[in-house]
Amino acid sequence: MTLYETIFVRRAVRKFDSSPLDTATIESVKKLITDTPQLAGQSARFEIVSGDKVHGGAPAPHYLLAYCEENDSAYANVGYIVQNVDLYLQSIGLGSVWLGMAKPNEPEQNYCILLAFGKTDVPLRKSAEEFTRLPMSDVSDTDNAIAKAARLAPSAMNSQPWKLHFENGKIVIQYFGRGLMKLMLRKKLNKIDLGIITRHVEVALQKEGKTIRSITPKKVGKSFEIEVTYV
Repeated sequence: MTLYETIFVRRAVRKFDSSPLDTATIESVKKLITDTPQLAGQSARFEIVSGDKVHGGAPAPHYLLAYCEENDSAYANVGYIVQNVDLYLQSIGLGSVWLGMAKPNEPEQNYCILLAFGKTDVPLRKSAEEFTRLPMSDVSDTDNAIAKAARLAPSAMNSQPWKLHFENGKIVIQYFGRGLMKLMLRKKLNKIDLGIITRHVEVALQKEGKTIRSITPKKVGKSFEIEVTYV
């Protein structure tokens, strides 16, 4: 299954088989992380640990830990990189889930967030209709194939803190916090979410035969957005 196809059937897995994955699979995940370019100016660090090294959230045989600086662009970069891993794992038949509340037993400085993963018997969704998401008009000014893929991106507490603006050769993903969740999640988790949706936008653009020219996170006044340009 391609990453694009995976977007439309991805499941949030909270029940894993306790048996560890084989070495080749773990090495393929490590290679993917190494081979995935980070956003400009960012240098997040990633580590895969076994289930006994983490507490809280869904018990899993493996966790991908992310470490980064404490700023909006760094958080978005983590979302962008780890969502690539999330889609890859599910595309090869494994399960995965973002866990914002789980923690390493001995967290190092600049710990950010983790992704749990492993084997699972939780079925993939059958179609995009099985996702619970806001109406397209709430999250995008245009209803097209790119927006449809972006709309299905996971987010903390399903907060969907974004608004997409389409221009000629450019998509702007604007931070758009909603209600009480805006106050709870805006500092870190919602900025990770913007990186996650950016990965969906990129995968969908590539499916359309577009070439990404740049992905630029930036402050705009008191807000935050990510600009994706393409040809």
